[in-house]
Amino acid sequence: MTSTTDHSGKVALVTGANRGIALETGRQLAGLGFTVLIGARNLAKGEAAAKKLGGNVEVIALDVAAPDGPALAAAEVERRFGRLDVLVNNAAIHYELSARALNPHRTVGRKAFESYVVSAWRVAFAFAPLLSASGHGRLVIVSPEAGSPAYSTGRATLNALTRILAAELHDAGVLVNAISLDWVETDMGRPGSRPVAPGAAGIVWVATLPDDGPTGGFFRDGKRLPW
Repeated sequence: MTSTTDHSGKVALVTGANRGIALETGRQLAGLGFTVLIGARNLAKGEAAAKKLGGNVEVIALDVAAPDGPALAAAEVERRFGRLDVLVNNAAIHYELSARALNPHRTVGRKAFESYVVSAWRVAFAFAPLLSASGHGRLVIVSPEAGSPAYSTGRATLNALTRILAAELHDAGVLVNAISLDWVETDMGRPGSRPVAPGAAGIVWVATLPDDGPTGGFFRDGKRLPW
């Protein structure tokens, strides 16, 4: 499943990449030759993450929850690079797993749903022109493992969004796929979760698919999943 192709000269943006599986995804992409942009709301944390990764890694201000955050970041990427080859849409927040649909924490649940769905849509909309400009763009939507009501409804909506974006961006040569993650060893994971490296490898696999690769699909560890 590991790509051995040299991707030097290509530009990849990973949202929320100052920690966890997104940070490891950035590490693996940088190892393949990508110029990796760490999208971070907190620039100090982003800079610290970039130092950990080494390689050709830069930080870009990106607050996915701010209404104009993705558009401002896209304008900066366009100014500096003129295109974007890979977008890993990964930012999310923690949500209480014991919540139930009939007894949720409404404020936190709404915030979690907006983090997964509204923010992901906003980021995809902002960067779609730059992915199209690549001619070989790859949009990876990281979909949370079903669990709480916010996760489950968010996952279903992201799957639908993946299908829609794949159809709309097909003629521009952009492949759009979703990755379903098992719980991994991050600050949002649970005890006994799997290491982050294999989970990140699945994201990188989708991000480096060949031009004739699948689009509009749902994958885990390189294997296609049903809806």
